[in-house]
Amino acid sequence: MKTVFRQSLVVLTLSALGLSLSFMVSVLLFMDSLYYEVNARNIRDTARLVLSALPKEQLGACFDSGTAGIPPSAESGIPWMGELPAAYRLTLIGKDGAVLADSRFPKETLSNHAGRPEVQAALAGNEGSARRSSESAGTELLYAALPVYGRGGRLLGVFRLSMETPNFMRRISGAALPFLFVNAVFFLAALGAVYLFSRSLAVSFSRLVAIAQSVHSSGAFQRVISSPRLVSGVEEFIALEKALKSMAWELTSRIEAARTEGRRLEAILNGMSEAVFAMDEKLMLHMVNKQAMVLFGIDGDAGSLSLLEATHSTELEEAAKSVLAGNTPDELEVLCHTAAVQRRFRVFASALNPLNPPGSSGVVMVLGDVTRLHKLEQVRKDFAANVSHELRTPIQVIKGFAETLLDSPLDNREQIRHVIEIIEKNSRNMENLTNDLLSLVSLEDKESARPDMEETDMGQLFEEAADSVKFRAKEKKIAIGIRCPPGLSAVLNGALIVQALVNLLDNAVKYSPPGSKVFAEAERANGGLIISVRDQGIGISTEHLDRIFERFYRVDRSRSQDPGGTGLGLAIVRHIALLHRGTVEVESHAGEGSVFRIKIPV
Repeated sequence: MKTVFRQSLVVLTLSALGLSLSFMVSVLLFMDSLYYEVNARNIRDTARLVLSALPKEQLGACFDSGTAGIPPSAESGIPWMGELPAAYRLTLIGKDGAVLADSRFPKETLSNHAGRPEVQAALAGNEGSARRSSESAGTELLYAALPVYGRGGRLLGVFRLSMETPNFMRRISGAALPFLFVNAVFFLAALGAVYLFSRSLAVSFSRLVAIAQSVHSSGAFQRVISSPRLVSGVEEFIALEKALKSMAWELTSRIEAARTEGRRLEAILNGMSEAVFAMDEKLMLHMVNKQAMVLFGIDGDAGSLSLLEATHSTELEEAAKSVLAGNTPDELEVLCHTAAVQRRFRVFASALNPLNPPGSSGVVMVLGDVTRLHKLEQVRKDFAANVSHELRTPIQVIKGFAETLLDSPLDNREQIRHVIEIIEKNSRNMENLTNDLLSLVSLEDKESARPDMEETDMGQLFEEAADSVKFRAKEKKIAIGIRCPPGLSAVLNGALIVQALVNLLDNAVKYSPPGSKVFAEAERANGGLIISVRDQGIGISTEHLDRIFERFYRVDRSRSQDPGGTGLGLAIVRHIALLHRGTVEVESHAGEGSVFRIKIPV
């Protein structure tokens, strides 16, 4: 990964190296050009000097005769060529480019020079100079060519003077090492400056990044914010550091406030008994409280689920869509299957941001579990209906026989007695129903004090309960058997246990065929006391077992008019067990008898 230090160091180093090389090449090119210009000027000056010193008549005759190609010597007819220094080469060229004379080579060996740039310039009437490798000499020469005029300004030819010039790089090779050394020192100095600058820049940026990153950690932020100035003394960096610290301080404060508010909101939502769903405009969940996850069995992250996937309720989905469409749905109740249990919820739904256009925000939905309230309401309705039903029959009987009694002759004592007995019997049934209702209300009253518990002998309680039902059992010739270990005792309320036993034994006798047996048993098992009542009666079908302990619930409605029955006996037994922090259960099959068990922890 690239860093500011590495990036700036590489870029600036390459820049310094490029500048150093460019400087060195530029200097060398400039010196080479200057070297050429100085030598070219010198040779032109020399050529002018030599040309002006030559005898005009002899030089003109040389061009006119066309016989000047003899090598330079005293016998050549051009004795002045032999007086030139050895470093110079003189060449006379005709107007057609033919070499007329040369101080080094016979003219026959030399090609036409009309194409040479310096010759072309001289033939055009100008001074010409050039630097190139000579074909005849095989070395690099510097040429200067001058036009030669005769009488009347007539162009006779070209006077060219050349000189072997050493290559500039070879010429300065002896002084190149100090030059390269100076250049290397310059480059190293520049590299050190680049390193220090890049390091300073990187450190300043690293400190500024540390300020920005410290926002996520309050401890690190406090250390950074309380430290002295972090960056270098560059004015822009100091201003940027101050701005970043100010922004980081404000951002950290806002983040901490948001975190505190988020934790408080999360605590509130998780402490609610209602299920809360918050979703976006696509009905994808982004917030679900703990109660919702428990009720709907949501495991893991709910952020990848839609409302329909989480609740499996199309009614909830339609309500959320209605809110997104800009409608304000009424409070509604829906049935949902949650964790294999059917529950009823009262639903409140609203837009997350009501100020946004419809469909551009999200929906928050609160589901209150009203299953128990609905069930209690249904129980209340059933209770009122059942009480009315149970009271209606004896009241109607009493009313009817009272009217019969009013219409009967007063001297018919036998009829009057019969009517009064019926009235008394139904009044007793109403009294039993009222007493059972009062007992049930008393047992259900959670605000009343828990009944006194004391160590009680179980055998005595069983005998007392059996005595209470022995007359009905005797009428049906049903034997009641008691199985209770001697000395078995437990801490409980004896009167309530006797009442529960009487209710169970009375039902067992009532629904058992004549001549059968009923057993009452007590034992200690699994750290508790188990009281059982077993009969050989008609039994109870499986579909009724879950509701058998409800008030006024009867397996067979045709038995609702059985003498002495109020429909509250098993409900009373259940509440007596609950008061002892125990439970009651039934095991039964149709036609095989039933077993009722009261389990009380010891």
